[in-house]
Amino acid sequence: MAPFNPLAKILDEHKLTGPNYLDWKMNLMLVLTTTKVHWVPTTEEPELPGPDAPQQQHIGMAAVSDIMLNIKKIFREQHRTVRLLVIRGLISTKMVEGTPVRDHMLKMMGSLNELDISGAIMDAEMQIDIILSSLCGSFKEFFMTYQ
Repeated sequence: MAPFNPLAKILDEHKLTGPNYLDWKMNLMLVLTTTKVHWVPTTEEPELPGPDAPQQQHIGMAAVSDIMLNIKKIFREQHRTVRLLVIRGLISTKMVEGTPVRDHMLKMMGSLNELDISGAIMDAEMQIDIILSSLCGSFKEFFMTYQ
C-alpha cells in the first residue's frame, strides 16, 4: 500500500472544473510551494519532448508557463468577475467598533491574498491605504500619525 500523501489528496480532491479556477490555482501553488517547485509555472521553455510524449489539449506547448497562460486565458472572464468582486468587498469592508484588530486584519489580508492570486497588481502603498481607510473611528489618531 502506498504511503498517504496529503499534497496528492489536495490535488485529487480539487481538480480544475472551470468555475473553480482560482481555488484550483491556489491549491496548485500551495502544493508547488510546499514541495519547493513553485518556480515551475514561471520557468522558461525546456527542451522539446520526444515524439512519443503524451500531450493532449496543450499540444505544442513545451513550457509549463505557456500552459498556465493558456489556462488563464480560457478562464479570463471568470477571473475578472472574481477579481472585481474581491476588490468591491475589500474597498467596502469597514472595521466594526469593538472588533479585535487581529480579526479585521486577517479578513483584510485574506482579501488581499485573493487579489494576488487572481492576478491583480496592487502596490504596498495602496494596500496600506485601503487597510487604513477600513479602520473604525477609534483608530483616527493612528491614521493621522501614519501619514
